[in-house]
Amino acid sequence: MDVTRRIRTALMTIVAFGIAAAILSPLVQMALLSVKSREQVSQAHSPVLPSDPRTFEYKGESHDVYRVPIDGEIRELALVEKGRTESGFIDPDNPGAGLITWEGSWRNLEPSWEIAPKWSNYTDVWGLIDFPQLLTNTIALAVISTIGTVLSCTLVAYGFARFRFPGRGALFTLLIATIFLPATVTLIPTYTVYAHIGWVGTWLPLLLPTFFANAYNVFLIRQYIMTIPREVDEAASLDGAGPLRILVSVIVPQAWPVITAVTLFNFVYTWNDFLVPLIYLSGSPELQPLQVGLAAFSGLHATNPAYVQAATMMTIAIPVLLFAFFQRTFVRGIMSTGMDK
Repeated sequence: MDVTRRIRTALMTIVAFGIAAAILSPLVQMALLSVKSREQVSQAHSPVLPSDPRTFEYKGESHDVYRVPIDGEIRELALVEKGRTESGFIDPDNPGAGLITWEGSWRNLEPSWEIAPKWSNYTDVWGLIDFPQLLTNTIALAVISTIGTVLSCTLVAYGFARFRFPGRGALFTLLIATIFLPATVTLIPTYTVYAHIGWVGTWLPLLLPTFFANAYNVFLIRQYIMTIPREVDEAASLDGAGPLRILVSVIVPQAWPVITAVTLFNFVYTWNDFLVPLIYLSGSPELQPLQVGLAAFSGLHATNPAYVQAATMMTIAIPVLLFAFFQRTFVRGIMSTGMDK
């Protein structure tokens, strides 16, 4: 039985590693491509790692190094004399040994590679894309939007979870029904309204709606608050605490996992949002976030995919680090939402 359990555990571990590798492989490829030069990207038969063809200086000239099969083994030799049926090579480790003649076509030989990452891609992109300004705009939009979402959704969820008032069920159903309303349906009407009041070209259309809650986050927080016993509210009321005091001192400390989850949800969503900033900030490049700036940068440097991938890696770095840091709290908030403690 113990052997069967170990085999099962080993198989589950292998499957988990396989799934993780499949999920992370695009990110790894993106990271490797971001440190390649334009020549490395276009080089035929180049390895996955950022590498340059190995060369060797011989008698003042640079010669390419190839992997040459000699006497049943593969040796890395520098090609100094090219021929159709035989060529001359020099051993880079022992150039004094003289010329080594090899019979065959040197064009069929595999070149030798040496790892040569181009870390300067990141510094180049930092200046070309005006990354500091775009990063500042993105952080400001994400932080203000997250604050507005967390505050408004927590207040609305607390009201639906703890207060009884006429039409509460119908109002909550109507709120949840808005989840099924596609955002594209309201895009033109809301743009028309914002254009009439002169908000296009500013951050107001992106930030102001976040202070009026949204159905998805309200639902998450409400379901979590409902798992908190009402006895703690009543105990706080007997001590003279009002509704707002109960929310701040009793509910929020216990609902911190779901609040953290909502915070991460909204922060990442705002960080990755492209369509809405593009619509309202297309004429104001000084206010645009990273996603809009990255799209314009990709169009200008489409012939150099390494620059595009370097900019992308810099853009996703902060959300990935945040998720890695708050992963345990995030998962706990999601798993416990709507479940009895």
